[in-house]
Amino acid sequence: MQLFENISMALASVRSNKMRSLLTMLGIIIGIAAVIAIVTVGNSMTGTVTDSMSGMGVSNITVSLTQKDSDDTSGTAQGVTLRRFMDSTPAADDLISQEMIDDFMADFPDQVNRIELSQEVGNGTIAKYGDPNTTIRTTVSGANADSLLAKEEDTPILAGRWLDDEKDAGRYVAVVSEKFVEQAIGGSNTDAIGKSFTLTINKNLYTFYITGVYEYTEDVYASMFGATDDDQIQTNVYIPLDVAKSIAGADAGYQTITVVAANGVDVTSFVDTVGSYFACYYTYNDTWTASASSISSLVESMTDMLNTLSLGISAIAAISLLVGGIGVMNIMMVSVTERTREIGTRKALGAPGSAIRMQFITESVILCMIGGVIGVVLGIALGAALSSVVGMTAKPSIASIVVAVGFSMAIGVFFGYYPANKAAKLNPIDALRYE
Repeated sequence: MQLFENISMALASVRSNKMRSLLTMLGIIIGIAAVIAIVTVGNSMTGTVTDSMSGMGVSNITVSLTQKDSDDTSGTAQGVTLRRFMDSTPAADDLISQEMIDDFMADFPDQVNRIELSQEVGNGTIAKYGDPNTTIRTTVSGANADSLLAKEEDTPILAGRWLDDEKDAGRYVAVVSEKFVEQAIGGSNTDAIGKSFTLTINKNLYTFYITGVYEYTEDVYASMFGATDDDQIQTNVYIPLDVAKSIAGADAGYQTITVVAANGVDVTSFVDTVGSYFACYYTYNDTWTASASSISSLVESMTDMLNTLSLGISAIAAISLLVGGIGVMNIMMVSVTERTREIGTRKALGAPGSAIRMQFITESVILCMIGGVIGVVLGIALGAALSSVVGMTAKPSIASIVVAVGFSMAIGVFFGYYPANKAAKLNPIDALRYE
């Protein structure tokens, strides 16, 4: 009963001094709003980045060639390094060969689902359909069937088919997007099957025949940077792997391959096995070695980094809560001074010091709690607005909201205790004499 009476008196005090109460709560409001907004934007960024990276495949293990450390003398007689002087790119003999890949598949048949191989060719240009004076740009890539199989899960074929390693070997055929058909071919997706188009790649002309049209998905990041004009949208054209290597003038091997682990395989531990397996082929290679990494570990590291960044910025923003708490203490000291005669009257009528103390602590807590609620509402609104500006979905944290409100109430208790204790210790006779 006493608690409800204290709450009622605290609310009455806030209502009677609206402007003073608002200015007192301002530090709490700004601090909590800043923390909530930062955490919301941080969660939005983390969610968007991790979802995007996870979409690349949490079961994927990337094996790539890296240069050995210059101090590494292993693999040479008597520890003498006979390496070439810092080759910037691996030679043909250094690349991951098809024989290595076949041996790996034979040694780990149950742990590996497939191996994705690709070859970047570069940018291609073609005249826009119906407007020969406008040029459309596209990215040309070579890919094996296993690599395209992964793309089929997110970008289904709308007409025709994906490439086949055996059937399309050596053939100048391509799979294009529905957007490319709209930009450069014209007509429906079905009508585009079998049609030819000519791309200019590295100043050379190459003619391809369309075997398939896949569904176009808007690039979120491209739209964020303003690449929304239809002529500026650049999609991928996929061609057979051997044709891509021929056009690019690339060697037979690969500098990077992607191992897709089978279902149920622990990717985190399997990545070390994969890295060690391919590294064995480079024991006596003085310049290059093979290393493996996984998207899952990268996602985990990225999430930890973003969370740490958000936590650090939130800690800085929370400093304003300290300033707000000092403001609460100051206004409660003023309130005690203004109500000295009231305190004296209550103590003369028999009110114990604990009741006086609880009255002012309750008033301080109510003041901070109201400021906390306002701060939470403003923080969620600000976080949602900022997330919307950068094209991300707002993800407010329930835990941060609860902590923020709880922290604001704790500030009320901490900074309200000294004024409340001072009021509780007032001598009733001196308080009644106070003018």
